[in-house]
Amino acid sequence: MQATLTVVTRDGRAWQPSYLLAIDPEKCIGCGRCFKVCGRGVMELKGIDEDGILVALDNDDVEIERKVMTLADPGACIGCAACARVCAKDCQMHGLG
Repeated sequence: MQATLTVVTRDGRAWQPSYLLAIDPEKCIGCGRCFKVCGRGVMELKGIDEDGILVALDNDDVEIERKVMTLADPGACIGCAACARVCAKDCQMHGLG
Protein backbone atom coordinates (compact mmCIF):
# COMPACT_ATOMS: atom_id res chain seq x y z
CA MET A 1 0.00 0.00 0.00
CA GLN A 2 1.36 3.41 -0.99
CA ALA A 3 1.20 6.20 1.58
CA THR A 4 -0.01 9.66 0.61
CA LEU A 5 2.10 12.65 1.39
CA THR A 6 0.36 16.01 1.68
CA VAL A 7 2.08 19.14 2.89
CA VAL A 8 1.01 22.75 3.06
CA THR A 9 2.35 25.82 1.30
CA ARG A 10 3.40 28.94 3.21
CA ASP A 11 -0.14 30.24 3.17
CA GLY A 12 -1.68 26.94 4.30
CA ARG A 13 -2.91 25.46 1.01
CA ALA A 14 -2.59 21.68 0.67
CA TRP A 15 -0.02 20.48 -1.85
CA GLN A 16 0.94 16.95 -2.84
CA PRO A 17 4.31 16.30 -4.53
CA SER A 18 4.43 14.40 -7.79
CA TYR A 19 7.91 12.91 -8.15
CA LEU A 20 9.49 12.04 -11.50
CA LEU A 21 9.56 8.23 -11.55
CA ALA A 22 10.44 7.40 -15.16
CA ILE A 23 10.97 8.80 -18.65
CA ASP A 24 9.72 6.81 -21.64
CA PRO A 25 12.70 6.65 -24.06
CA GLU A 26 10.39 5.76 -26.95
CA LYS A 27 8.44 9.03 -26.59
CA CYS A 28 11.26 11.35 -25.48
CA ILE A 29 12.82 13.48 -28.23
CA GLY A 30 15.70 14.77 -26.08
CA CYS A 31 14.71 18.42 -26.48
CA GLY A 32 16.02 19.32 -23.01
CA ARG A 33 13.07 21.44 -21.89
CA CYS A 34 12.60 19.39 -18.73
CA PHE A 35 16.31 19.60 -17.96
CA LYS A 36 16.26 23.38 -18.26
CA VAL A 37 13.46 23.86 -15.71
CA CYS A 38 14.96 21.47 -13.15
CA GLY A 39 17.67 22.97 -10.99
CA ARG A 40 18.21 19.79 -8.99
CA GLY A 41 20.21 17.56 -11.36
CA VAL A 42 17.48 14.92 -11.56
CA MET A 43 17.87 14.33 -15.32
CA GLU A 44 20.70 13.87 -17.79
CA LEU A 45 20.72 13.93 -21.59
CA LYS A 46 22.17 10.77 -23.14
CA GLY A 47 22.61 9.42 -26.64
CA ILE A 48 21.22 6.22 -28.08
CA ASP A 49 23.48 4.36 -30.49
CA GLU A 50 22.42 2.23 -33.47
CA ASP A 51 21.99 -0.80 -31.18
CA GLY A 52 19.62 1.09 -28.88
CA ILE A 53 22.16 1.36 -26.06
CA LEU A 54 22.41 4.50 -23.90
CA VAL A 55 25.77 6.23 -24.26
CA ALA A 56 27.35 9.43 -23.00
CA LEU A 57 27.07 12.33 -25.43
CA ASP A 58 30.80 13.04 -25.19
CA ASN A 59 31.72 9.52 -26.38
CA ASP A 60 33.42 10.20 -29.74
CA ASP A 61 33.81 6.46 -30.42
CA VAL A 62 30.06 5.91 -30.87
CA GLU A 63 27.68 7.27 -33.49
CA ILE A 64 24.58 8.62 -31.80
CA GLU A 65 21.27 7.98 -33.53
CA ARG A 66 19.22 10.26 -31.29
CA LYS A 67 19.17 11.89 -27.87
CA VAL A 68 16.96 11.05 -24.91
CA MET A 69 16.54 12.35 -21.38
CA THR A 70 17.30 9.89 -18.56
CA LEU A 71 17.03 9.88 -14.78
CA ALA A 72 20.42 10.74 -13.30
CA ASP A 73 19.48 11.31 -9.65
CA PRO A 74 15.78 10.55 -9.03
CA GLY A 75 16.24 10.96 -5.27
CA ALA A 76 16.92 14.67 -5.79
CA CYS A 77 13.41 15.26 -7.21
CA ILE A 78 11.25 17.44 -4.95
CA GLY A 79 8.00 16.65 -6.77
CA CYS A 80 7.29 20.08 -8.25
CA ALA A 81 6.40 18.53 -11.66
CA ALA A 82 7.75 21.55 -13.56
CA CYS A 83 9.37 19.10 -15.98
CA ALA A 84 6.00 17.53 -16.81
CA ARG A 85 4.44 20.91 -17.53
CA VAL A 86 7.04 21.73 -20.20
CA CYS A 87 7.26 18.28 -21.81
CA ALA A 88 5.84 18.42 -25.34
CA LYS A 89 5.72 14.62 -25.68
CA ASP A 90 4.15 13.66 -22.33
CA CYS A 91 6.86 11.06 -21.84
CA GLN A 92 7.29 11.32 -18.08
CA MET A 93 5.67 9.26 -15.36
CA HIS A 94 5.07 11.03 -12.04
CA GLY A 95 3.72 9.89 -8.69
CA LEU A 96 4.64 9.28 -5.09
CA GLY A 97 6.77 6.30 -6.03
